Amino acid sequence: MNYAGIDVSHKELVIVVSVKGKAHKAKTFENTASGHKAIIQLLSKLKLKSRVCIEATGVYHFDLAVALSRAEGIEVMVINPKASHNFAKVLMKRSKTDAIDAEILAIYCERMPFEAWQRPADENIALRAIARRVAALTKLKTQTKNQLHALKATEETPVLVIEYTEELIEVLDKQIQVHRDSAVKLIQQHDELAEAFALITGIKGIAAASAVQMLGELMILPKDMSAKQWVAYAGLDPRQFESGSSVAKKTRISKAGNKFVRRALYMPALVATCHEPHIKGYYAHMVKDNGLKKIQAVCAVMRKLLHAIHGMLKAKKEFDGTRFYKLPVEVKS
Repeated sequence: MNYAGIDVSHKELVIVVSVKGKAHKAKTFENTASGHKAIIQLLSKLKLKSRVCIEATGVYHFDLAVALSRAEGIEVMVINPKASHNFAKVLMKRSKTDAIDAEILAIYCERMPFEAWQRPADENIALRAIARRVAALTKLKTQTKNQLHALKATEETPVLVIEYTEELIEVLDKQIQVHRDSAVKLIQQHDELAEAFALITGIKGIAAASAVQMLGELMILPKDMSAKQWVAYAGLDPRQFESGSSVAKKTRISKAGNKFVRRALYMPALVATCHEPHIKGYYAHMVKDNGLKKIQAVCAVMRKLLHAIHGMLKAKKEFDGTRFYKLPVEVKS
């Protein structure tokens, strides 16, 4: 068995392969589809099977993990960056470079228990790609509308510039709708996705557009992840900072997670606090009884909503407002 560690960054992949306990010189590839193929060819040339260890580095490791998991004779393990960081401390590594990080991952792969990464279903991967494209187009549309507002604020802007900017907004609108329609069509073609979509849209405040964004991110996660792990993955877990008796910063959400999940949850949480009685009651409870600011209360709703969605998908049950928050009984005078 050969062991390899790959340090993943936005543009580059640095790989170190350990053959019979001896680490080879680090090699660098581009973090592109062609770079992934080159790494697979490199590992395929070795006579024995290979186990590869990579870190979960935001969005940049995912496509590589998918490509490696599809290749014959290669097993891939994705670990938390904290695990490799602490492992490097145990090895007493004094320097830090991409090559050293890759070597540490190779050693980790060889010495630590190997847990193979489970590749999500193809339709879930496709849905994620569509959902992220919709997110990118929506962001571009918002930016363009803001630019249009600025262009119209002065009489010095030529009519041609305004007309073409308005046309661009129309084009973006059409593309967003086409992508959303294709996402819904993909969802309806697969029972698991269709069931999850029906459950999520059953919550007041979550429309089809938001459900597509959520499912695109949540359906690629391992089935055994807990609700707490979902919250941490979304970066909605509270982050406390205290030091001694004099330093005690306000608790905030960590944001050390998937921004797409947070964005997908934000508007549904706002709408639900107005139209879903139990969620509205929980929001009011957070503000009035717990003294949270409105934006903090919305974050609390987002976190609890994610817990609720986790339970719904796992139990395959519709949203139960009484489980989300039990409304206080009014005492009649």
